[in-house]
Amino acid sequence: MIEFRNVRKTYDGNVQAVRDVTFDVDDGEFVVLLGPSGCGKTSLLRMVNQLETITDGDIILNGKSVKQSNKIEMRREMGYVIQSNGLFPNMTIEENVMIVPGLLGWDRTKQRNRYHYLMELIGLHPDEYRKRYPHELSGGQQQRIGVARALAADPPVMLMDEPFGALDPIIRTRLQEEFLQIQKEVKKTILFVSHDVDEAVKMGDKIALMRDGKLMQYDHPTEVLLRPRHEFVSEFLGQDRVLKSMSLYTVNDLLQRIELHPVSETKSYQEVDGDMSLRVSMSILLNQEAEQIVVKDKSGNHEGALTLDLIEQFIHKQVEENGGVKGDAK
Repeated sequence: MIEFRNVRKTYDGNVQAVRDVTFDVDDGEFVVLLGPSGCGKTSLLRMVNQLETITDGDIILNGKSVKQSNKIEMRREMGYVIQSNGLFPNMTIEENVMIVPGLLGWDRTKQRNRYHYLMELIGLHPDEYRKRYPHELSGGQQQRIGVARALAADPPVMLMDEPFGALDPIIRTRLQEEFLQIQKEVKKTILFVSHDVDEAVKMGDKIALMRDGKLMQYDHPTEVLLRPRHEFVSEFLGQDRVLKSMSLYTVNDLLQRIELHPVSETKSYQEVDGDMSLRVSMSILLNQEAEQIVVKDKSGNHEGALTLDLIEQFIHKQVEENGGVKGDAK
């Protein structure tokens, strides 16, 4: 779908923002461009839709060089979401969402149907927000509208530049979860810029970790966390990178490998289902919210007790087996 071929970006003749970057993004993949400020991730993203020119190398989109594409037509066929959402303050919410379909000449009925579908997709009532303006919405609502506008013309590719970065942690986590659910339905090819390791691990099918314009590692989150290929990668991910990898696995993943303890009638417990991530499960136990986690099956029956020692066993197995890459783990 997207091929980066020895891509370089130089500003003012000598400032190298992107240095010889090469990797491929497959159709329907969610790839996070991760790294510290100034590492070149936004410059790389903006070269895809020609908001930045390519100094050297090339970016191939569906078999065609972006250099040979008409900029205006190309941008209309790509979703683009930025941190500040970029909504037009003098336009209503419906006008904002439908701006690209309008430019593409969609008839009124088609636009109206698409608006209703997208608003329901992002969890906002179509009629309630139709005639409202961006300043009447909260930051989280505005960011939802930004996502809906990017999806409006049903583009195959979405570019997202730290879209949740300006939001408070609670709203940010909620929108991350909602967007992952949206992605399961729409299955877009996504390039997503972030400087947050937890966000990258949670959101990405793959992570492209950059430093000083160079691509340091490109792989599935589990591989990046458990097998860093450069000292910088290890340092950037932090000493708790193995624990971070637990957000990629659920209680059900552990159940496939390890037998639970019997439930203790004398210890406090909290009930969870098998879809809960192991990292959340660890938090419950480490924060002493309960002495044991009781796992329920689909019928609500108790399968057994999950404790820290069992999670530790699972971690050791994953490390010993080289991470057990899970491309579909979210």
